[in-house]
Order: sequence, then structure tokens, then C-alpha cells
Amino acid sequence: MSNPNSEMFIPQAERSGSPKELFFIWFASNIGILGVVYGALIVSYQLSFIQSVLAAIVGALSFALVGYLSLSGLKSGGTTFVLSRAVFGVKGNFIPNLLGWISLIGWLAVNVITGTLTILSLLYLFGFGQSAVLTVISLALFVLLILASSLFGQNMLVKIQTFFTYVFGALTFIILVLLIPKTDWTALLAMSNGDWMSGFLPAISIIIAGTGISWSIAAADYSAYQNPANSGKKVFSSVTLGAFIPLFFIMGVGILLSTSVPDLVSASNPIQAIGSALPKWITIVYFITAIGGLIPQCIISLKSAKVNMETLNIKVSNKTAIFIHAVIMILIPVYVLFVSEDFLMNFQLFLGILGIGLAAWAAAFMFDYILLRKNAGYAAEQLDAATGRFFNWNGVISWLAGVITGFLFTNSPFFSGPFAKGIFQDNSLGVLLAFAASAIMMAILSGAKGKESAGRS
Repeated sequence: MSNPNSEMFIPQAERSGSPKELFFIWFASNIGILGVVYGALIVSYQLSFIQSVLAAIVGALSFALVGYLSLSGLKSGGTTFVLSRAVFGVKGNFIPNLLGWISLIGWLAVNVITGTLTILSLLYLFGFGQSAVLTVISLALFVLLILASSLFGQNMLVKIQTFFTYVFGALTFIILVLLIPKTDWTALLAMSNGDWMSGFLPAISIIIAGTGISWSIAAADYSAYQNPANSGKKVFSSVTLGAFIPLFFIMGVGILLSTSVPDLVSASNPIQAIGSALPKWITIVYFITAIGGLIPQCIISLKSAKVNMETLNIKVSNKTAIFIHAVIMILIPVYVLFVSEDFLMNFQLFLGILGIGLAAWAAAFMFDYILLRKNAGYAAEQLDAATGRFFNWNGVISWLAGVITGFLFTNSPFFSGPFAKGIFQDNSLGVLLAFAASAIMMAILSGAKGKESAGRS
């Protein structure tokens, strides 16, 4: 079992959190306006209203994966990619860890871009014309807001998330209620059923890639602060419901808007496209709400990204870490906003490619926990760079099997998998296949070695 005094784990004195705190953290982190875009993406797969709602439910419920992986942090007091060393080995963990850091940085950039576009759209409502100078100012303002948030510790983070949950959660719900009577229900209910295999499943997979799978890499980073005596069921339900409730409702906004803003998924500034469909006074409130909802997501991404840097043995001061992430937060948005100018295309490409690697990691991590660590725990010597096993081949092989399978069934502007045809063409079904392949391989390898694997890994 884990040694609570080891530096690999959160000190016992800091482990006083309650499941309610996790509810607020994950609720506030899913109020962002990108949920509206997710809703529009679902409808773009030519689905009916009922199918779209079902896809939103299943997609939002993917946070059950985050909820379950949070149990590893509750049990051990270790953060996600520190615990991942037991699954892949100290050296074998490097690539998944690096991929996790890239994903967190990518999400940070996505949210900064979204925040910049939202500020631009808000300024446009007040009569400011669109220009490169105004874009730069909006970007700088939002980045400064995020950098200021990096100074907060865990206790302050919980208080901020609780504030955002109540205030911006309530505002989002009010806006959803106001949208219902303005929806073209005749057009919405008249949408014909799409194909369940080539439409419904790909819609679910892209939502899962951007929600449950993407955020699974931060699951234990917050549950590690929980009192180890807390109920695992309460931790699981707090994380899952905390994320599901706002995400489902906000995706519902996107589904409702699909009839009045049919070009939402192809707009260069989808945030402004959303605003064009609403009365001005509602739009102003909505954009302010959206900016507030994005901040908690950025706080989590930045905090977990710094934790991942440390797990990669990149030892830098807090100021240096902030500087590194600030530069990345500026460079990526500058490329998307001024060079590529296609936010949603880059966004879906980001989700599809990184989603494969993260899905394979999440499956290997989860099944290792189910089959081995749930009972045996995480020993400090397994996680220490000096004493830990360099490679746990069960995890490494399972991850590679998932990644290879996912890419074989995926095509993108950079490559085309040989089996990315038929229902697998031009979608992210490879993400689901990567998860399944990695899970099956992990179950086979762990079953073959049994208890011997738990003692020696």
C-alpha cells in the first residue's frame, strides 16, 4: 500500500477535501461556451432532435470515466501522472505524460482562443469594429486573467469554483430558459433521423474525445486532496454529476440554436455567430457568462499542466513555469486567430488526434486500477524515479495497441489510416476503438500475469 509520508503523495495534512468540493470544481469547469459548439457539432452529423439529445446525454456521461479515475487519487493521494508511473513504468510513462501535458496546453489554448473571440464579440456589440489590434488586446486581457488565476492554491481554487458554479451556472440556466420560446421547434422536430452507425456514434465519439477522455488526465489531480476516509461512491457521483449537469444543459443550448444558426459549425468566429441569433441584451449577459465560465477551465488546465511538467522531471520555478505556459498561451492562439483563421477545423483536428493517445492511456490506466491497484494500492517505490521499474510492459504494450488501432481507422489532413473508410472516414471513431483495444489488451496481459504483475510492476 502507499506510504502517506512519501513525497510521491499529497501530505496527509492537506488531504481534507470533501466530495462536495469536487462537485463544484467539475461543475464550474464545464460552464464554458464551447458546450454550445459541441451541441451544434452533434446536429451537424445530420441527426434528429431526439438523437441529438441522446448523443448529448451519452457524451456528457463520459465524465463517469473522470469520476472513476478520481478514485485512484482518493485511494492513494497521488496525482494522475505520478500514479501513471506504476502502470507504464517510470520511463514508459514519459510519452503518455508528455501527451497529457500537450493536451492540457492544447485545451488551455482552445479556451484562450474562445475567450478572445468572446471578448471580441462582446466589444462588437458595443460598437467596436473588428481589427487585428483589437484582437491582440482581447487576447492579452484574457491571458492576463488566466495568469492571475495561477497564483491561487487548492483552497482558493475551490472557493473560486464554488462562486462560478452558483453565479454563472444560474445565468447559463436562465439564458437556456429564455432560448426555449425562441427556438424554431417545427424545424427542430422535423429533422429526420440520421444513421446510427455513421452519424450517431461519430457524434458521440467527438464529444467524448473533448470531454471525459480529455479531462481524465486531470482526474486524480483534485481527488488526491480528498480525505481518504471519504466514500468512493460519493467522490464518483460528485465528479460525474458535477460535470454532467452543466455540460448537458449547455450542449442543449447548441442543439436549440442549430435551427437559427445553421452555419455555426463553419463560422470563423462561432461565438459571434451565437450572439447574432439572440437579442442584444441577452447576448451581452451570455458573453459575460461565457467569459466567466471559461476561467475555471483555464485554471484547471494551467494547474494540471504545471503538475505534469513536474512529473516529467522538468524542475523549474513557479515563475518560469508561468512564463513558459504564457508564451504557449499566446503563440497558439496567434496562429489560429491570424494565420489559420479556422477555429473549429483546428479544434476538431486537435480532439481527434490527441484523443486517440489519451483514450488508449485512459483505458490502460483504468483497467490497471480495476485489476491490480484497487486492492494492492500504489507503492511509493513504484512511483519514484530512482526505484521504480523503468518499463511496465503490460501498460506500454496496451497503450501502443490502442494508439496503433486508433490511427489505423483514422484519417486527417496529415495522414490516412488504411481502414479509415466507410463509417470510419472523416470522423473520430478511432478514439473509441483506441480505448477498446487498449482495454482488451490490458485485461489480457494483466490476466496472464495475475498477482505476479501487481507485485513486480
